[in-house]
Amino acid sequence: MDLTQSTDKEKNERAKKMMLWFGIVSLVMGFAGWTSAYIVSSSRDDWASDLQLPQSFYISTAIIILSSLTYVLAKKAIKEDNRDMCTNWLWATLVLGIAFIIFQFRGFSEMVAQGYYFTGPTSSIKLSYVFLIAAVHIVHVVAGIISLLVVLYNQIKKKYAAQDYLGLSLGATFWHFLDFLWLYLLCFMYFVG
Repeated sequence: MDLTQSTDKEKNERAKKMMLWFGIVSLVMGFAGWTSAYIVSSSRDDWASDLQLPQSFYISTAIIILSSLTYVLAKKAIKEDNRDMCTNWLWATLVLGIAFIIFQFRGFSEMVAQGYYFTGPTSSIKLSYVFLIAAVHIVHVVAGIISLLVVLYNQIKKKYAAQDYLGLSLGATFWHFLDFLWLYLLCFMYFVG
């Protein structure tokens, strides 16, 4: 099909998808900058190479992976025009997203309980990066939860159907991106330095 002969709806959908991908690429660039700075800083004398990531970070990882699965199931349900099941899976995704954030903050508490702080005499540049990278990711998960709330609202208002679920699909793409981003960040912090 010739792009110049697309309907207004198709053009609008393409524009929304393009905007999402521009946003994702800009987030990738931001986190690439922070992880690059992390690598460069790992040669410093005050780098804490013996730091163990908190157990709650691993639990939150399992939770966010599960939340991606529930979003996939929500999308599958709407494709099958099963509105009630879609709504249930979206609620499950929301609960898991909130649980992810709770366990991230527990991870911060575990580090503080071990005497590690974001700044101060018991901190190091590595600890500051771990706190910063995880906290910035949490901010983006909050944005993902806001987007999920919009999707859930639209779903409850019966805006989506088997042939028209662009908003749900875009929300799912952003959510999966946040999931993969956290997996990358966790592996990065675990294996580097």
